[in-house]
Amino acid sequence: MKTLVQNFTAQLKDSKAIAEKAILSNSTNIQNIVITGLGGSGIGGTIISELVSDSCKVPILVNKDYFLPAYVNESTLLIVSSYSGNTEETLAALNEAIAKKAQIIAVTSGGKVLELARQHQFDFIEIPGGKPPRSCIGYSLVQLIKILVSKGFADKKLFSDLDKAITLLDEENTNIKTEAKKIAQSLTGKIPVIYSLGTCEGTVVRFRQQINENSKMLCWHNTFPEMNHNELVGWTTKNESLVVVTFHTAFDYERTRKRYEVCKPIFEKYAAAVIDIHARGKSKLEQFLYLINIGDWISCEIAELRGIDPVEVNVIDHLKGELAKF
Repeated sequence: MKTLVQNFTAQLKDSKAIAEKAILSNSTNIQNIVITGLGGSGIGGTIISELVSDSCKVPILVNKDYFLPAYVNESTLLIVSSYSGNTEETLAALNEAIAKKAQIIAVTSGGKVLELARQHQFDFIEIPGGKPPRSCIGYSLVQLIKILVSKGFADKKLFSDLDKAITLLDEENTNIKTEAKKIAQSLTGKIPVIYSLGTCEGTVVRFRQQINENSKMLCWHNTFPEMNHNELVGWTTKNESLVVVTFHTAFDYERTRKRYEVCKPIFEKYAAAVIDIHARGKSKLEQFLYLINIGDWISCEIAELRGIDPVEVNVIDHLKGELAKF
């Protein structure tokens, strides 16, 4: 897994090359966008929806279930994101989208999703397979950028931002790994409580997922200002097993930053420690990819400190095996 994380920028470069070659047919009268996918395949949808939230003129929903919203119809751009192409829930949603005559584009490495794309002649972008889906966020996210840019729902500047992000991550590689190792030491044996300050919840979700899968640990996440209206009340008892980790970007709203300034002493009083991670880079995409990368490194370092294999997901394989019996 460390090798896969180390090769993140190489993956981004390869994914951009794939995106540049992809040819998509014209779409007409798009009124809404639904991105359907789960786990490592679905998190790219969460992140892209935040990246374009201040520019996309139609609503975007990230769907992570078997079923689609009732409003999906011929005017829906339905993007299927399934790395393996065999995700049970995503296939159910895809078949529903076909029945509803949505305008479908798939991002996949193969499987039944690719078979259905060819059978029904809807657009698809094929990405390299054979790796853990969570390690291939660069492939899925860049293709989502390609789709939204080509359809006029995102600024093509995202591709120049991608180039700058690749340069940034390569330049900061040693510093990122050093910081990640230090943070991992503080989190090993603890329960991470992860917060975003509103603009980058997708990166926080990603970090939680990587702690779950790579580090084999439970944790939770929330976001400001929502947590100020409920979860904050739970911070009333000292608990040395908890460590707060916060993700910060240059795009966090000023009032939200003030909220965190008020809340941080509360966290420091009741948690074992508070760790602030500040994104680097200028654009949202640069800062989001920075946070994703350092979070991935932290999860791998925790796994190493715990002496466990970050790649194996035996319990998920067991679940799929049991479900296959029905």
